[in-house]
Amino acid sequence: MGSVHSYTTKAGRKLYRISYRRPDHSQTTERGFTRKIDAELRLAEVELGKAKGDYINPSDAKERISSIATGWLQAREHAMKPSSYRALKSSWETHVQPRWGDRSVGGVKHSEVQDWLSALAKERGATTVLRAHGVLAGILDVAVKDRRVSRNVARGVTLPRKTPKSKPYLTHAQVQKLADASAYPTLVLFLAYTGLRWGEATGLRVKHVDALRRRVRIEENAVMVGTVIHVGTPKTHETRSVPYPEFLALPIAKLCEGKGRDELLFGDGQLHMRLPNSRDGWFAAAVKRVLADEEKLVAAAKAKGEKPPATMPRVTPHDLRHTAASLAISAGANVKAVQRMLGHASASMTLDTYADLFDDDLDGVAAALDQARRAANVVTPLSQEK
Repeated sequence: MGSVHSYTTKAGRKLYRISYRRPDHSQTTERGFTRKIDAELRLAEVELGKAKGDYINPSDAKERISSIATGWLQAREHAMKPSSYRALKSSWETHVQPRWGDRSVGGVKHSEVQDWLSALAKERGATTVLRAHGVLAGILDVAVKDRRVSRNVARGVTLPRKTPKSKPYLTHAQVQKLADASAYPTLVLFLAYTGLRWGEATGLRVKHVDALRRRVRIEENAVMVGTVIHVGTPKTHETRSVPYPEFLALPIAKLCEGKGRDELLFGDGQLHMRLPNSRDGWFAAAVKRVLADEEKLVAAAKAKGEKPPATMPRVTPHDLRHTAASLAISAGANVKAVQRMLGHASASMTLDTYADLFDDDLDGVAAALDQARRAANVVTPLSQEK
């Protein structure tokens, strides 16, 4: 058991210290308690921690957060996709390190973390705040496992809730207009009718195309991180087979002409196509051309006193993935088929992402049940329970 002793500082102030043995039997002291009861409570906490096996050495709690962050980031660099790791590292360097890097893991308070996140939420979106919190909480989790602190004070804070953005869905006609206005019409149609991610589509090679079954095998993902394209496995680390419509059979076959099996399907066959710039790239230019044409039609309709036609929403290459989901569901595809096409980890993820597209299914449930009952020739009794 430890002991409590009083001592007098050079200024003549009476304080208390505790003496005890660590689990490794080395002797240590903690000083600076202003009240004897505080020293006794700390000693009781120490002895209880030793008995339970979760004793925390005060000197270990002085480790700087930036020191632990180095190993934490290195471990994730080899386990995460380059694009995901880049976002994580950027969050550490931009938001977490400036505020917490020089702090000791044992000196962080729950209220401080909450105040930091609340202030950050006033300037940044929910995604940025949640990522920054995840970085700090992940580092402090390591500190807990290393027995530097007894608990993670970053857990249990109030976090902003992400509000899902409305997804732009194109009609068949709008997809065709966009393709016609584009420098790469086959690629636009392919994205809109297969739901592939940009990196998955531009990572396709001739050998991945099964022309007889009209399917492509997703085995690679070419993602641009900064200015460098990294080629790796698909996002979920699993390969999948995705069908494409018959009207794309001939354009896909033409893309394969004159190329070797290992050459890329889209582009010159050698270099991966880069994601077009969102402002002045070829895709944005195609969107502008379609919108300009539609504005003329709207103006003409208004001049005639007619109802103006619906215009195409502004879209990005990734939005064509949403369009593919919309077109597939409207064509009668079930959620499991859409999940496999899009490469989602689970059907529930597909339902959560595109719940609005399945709302219309509810309207048909009662009608379908009524038709099924009529087909079964169920006789309605004359006297029914009231």
